[in-house]
Amino acid sequence: MRPHGKQTAKRLSRLYLAAVALLLWAAWSENGSALDAAANHSISVIVGFSPGGAYDLYARVLAKYMGKYLPGKPALVVENMPGAGGLKAANYLYQVAPKDGSTFGTFARGVVIGPLFGQGAFDATKFSWIGSVTDDVNVCLSWHTSQVKTWNDVMTKPFTVAGQGPQADPNVYANLVKNLFGAPINVVNGYPGSNEIVLAMERGEVDGVCALSYSTARTTLDEKIKNKDINIVFQAGLKKAAELPNVPLLLDLARDDKQRAVLKLVMGVQGMARPFVAPPGLPQARTEELRTAFAETINDPAFIAEANRLNLQVNPVLGREVEALVGDLYRTPRDVVEQAQRAITEH
Repeated sequence: MRPHGKQTAKRLSRLYLAAVALLLWAAWSENGSALDAAANHSISVIVGFSPGGAYDLYARVLAKYMGKYLPGKPALVVENMPGAGGLKAANYLYQVAPKDGSTFGTFARGVVIGPLFGQGAFDATKFSWIGSVTDDVNVCLSWHTSQVKTWNDVMTKPFTVAGQGPQADPNVYANLVKNLFGAPINVVNGYPGSNEIVLAMERGEVDGVCALSYSTARTTLDEKIKNKDINIVFQAGLKKAAELPNVPLLLDLARDDKQRAVLKLVMGVQGMARPFVAPPGLPQARTEELRTAFAETINDPAFIAEANRLNLQVNPVLGREVEALVGDLYRTPRDVVEQAQRAITEH
């Protein structure tokens, strides 16, 4: 009978340990405590663009260092999910991704205000905002063989530009300039990322792109800009990039207050140029873990050194600041939203 008793005790012990593990998992899932049931496992970082572009690069550098600041020090694994200028990734994070902190991601900031215009099945105010590595301005670029080299050229000469999807910056800003200012711009869609856009410019498929993040341009196109292979035609943001004092700012070109209000809504997302976001419904404590880990990472000397080596702009916006910015954008008066919607829609 004694051996049988030992086996029974072992079974009871295993059941007890399993029950304790289940309780710890439930406590972590429900309360988001630091008892990280995913310890030493991996966290997925979804990137709404193809590999090799700036969004992808920022995500990979962040993923390399952020895990050590999370409970259990999990590995962060980047997964590319290109489609519709980041909208596919945004919808996935909102509707499908697990709401337990095991998945977060990044997508084009323009996607954030898409639901205001009826684009995207989500409410961006409900996302769990982690932070943005930097703010930014967009730049409109043209290849050196294009007729378009200045703002006056944009307004007077045919300009064929690359597009990614209805809510991606290249489409939004091209349509904005076309519809708000009357420029003769034609958008060619279907390019999943900035690498493919640059190749299209080189092959003569398009004249340029309006717009691309300046942080992307200074990282991946620096030599082409210095060699005059690429022209910077105008910049779009709430303020000029310090390095581009002589390039016209779209906001300064507004003809009246109505145009200015529309531009401020569309360009307001530049304040969160490289956003990282988790699904809605995360336990608050888990959201704070991710925000704290993000804040620690962007102050990590090794992260900063690698960002500098790769010429990545780092001017961080913390999670609560991004959350507040999104809330402000979603409180925009309806008449301004309607005017902006007409301006960014391809006709």
